[in-house]
Amino acid sequence: MTDPATPAVSFSFSFFKINVADLDAAVRFYTEVFGFSVTDTVSLPELEERMLVMPGAKFTLVLLQWQDGRAITVGNGFGPAGFLTRDVDAAYGRALAHGASAHRPPTGMGPMRVAFVLDPEGHEIEMIQYRRAA
Repeated sequence: MTDPATPAVSFSFSFFKINVADLDAAVRFYTEVFGFSVTDTVSLPELEERMLVMPGAKFTLVLLQWQDGRAITVGNGFGPAGFLTRDVDAAYGRALAHGASAHRPPTGMGPMRVAFVLDPEGHEIEMIQYRRAA
């Protein structure tokens, strides 16, 4: 229940960060496979970030590389990053051609076709195609 004396707080989802070991390679992968463009860069002594957006989207994918050489490990405390596509088979092939690892090939799931890959650093990506009604 909301306290009437407290003003309403609203949010909009803005960005998601992925820690990477090779920033330039990660930028190439996400721009070449998914069509992101780099819109901004933050360079600090301890880190560098690249902000990526898709045409017409408000959401930003931020790729972050620590400058101290720390190892990046991909854990299991998160789910896959999800992308919608009109052709999951072509998207799956494109991702593999650009360095992704096969995780689960395209398969039917009710009204969808779904595939999973791991990006070159092991982050899980889910690609979904909604099928048209017959």
